[in-house]
Amino acid sequence: MQKPAPADHPIHELLQSRWSPRAFLPRPIAPATLHSLFEAARWAPSSSNEQPWCFVVAPRDHAADFDRLLKTLAASNQRWAHNAGALVLCTARTGFERTGKPNAHAWHDCGLALAQLLVEATSLGLSAHVMAGFDAELARQACAVPAGFDPVTVTAIGHAGEADSLPDELRTRELAPRQRRPYHELVFLGTWGHPAPDAPDSAP
Repeated sequence: MQKPAPADHPIHELLQSRWSPRAFLPRPIAPATLHSLFEAARWAPSSSNEQPWCFVVAPRDHAADFDRLLKTLAASNQRWAHNAGALVLCTARTGFERTGKPNAHAWHDCGLALAQLLVEATSLGLSAHVMAGFDAELARQACAVPAGFDPVTVTAIGHAGEADSLPDELRTRELAPRQRRPYHELVFLGTWGHPAPDAPDSAP
């Protein structure tokens, strides 16, 4: 199912076509494809090149690992994520490795790495849905995450399915139009609250 973003301004096709579905086909993901996803994440920018992200991947064909991570999800997410080709726990190193001081940008930088993974997934014809609805401490135990790392999100990745495979409530959400806050509420020129002007239709 395709659901391109109704962008107000031109953006790259991969960004426009990326979205967060819940309908997946219960098919595994090839190991080489998973390697490409994490290679994309590996090359994300980070504060002081600290690279605070670490990922724990649970492919669906590793049933014990997959089920263990699946059980850390909120029940509302387990309803559909059980069909994903892989589940991925993203973790953030909370302190700078070189100095031991707290890294206030660690979660931000994990988001950058995960964003690159999502775009790479889209380029490979896969779908992905990032979830905050999980038990972080349960995930820490399930994936043996060491001290000094925060569990941040769990992402379901896989081959897109059909909305008809979802329960009624989720199917309605799957088919609903995509929405974002208006552009003028997000981008200011020079000072807060001063909207950036629209780009002219053509140069003078």
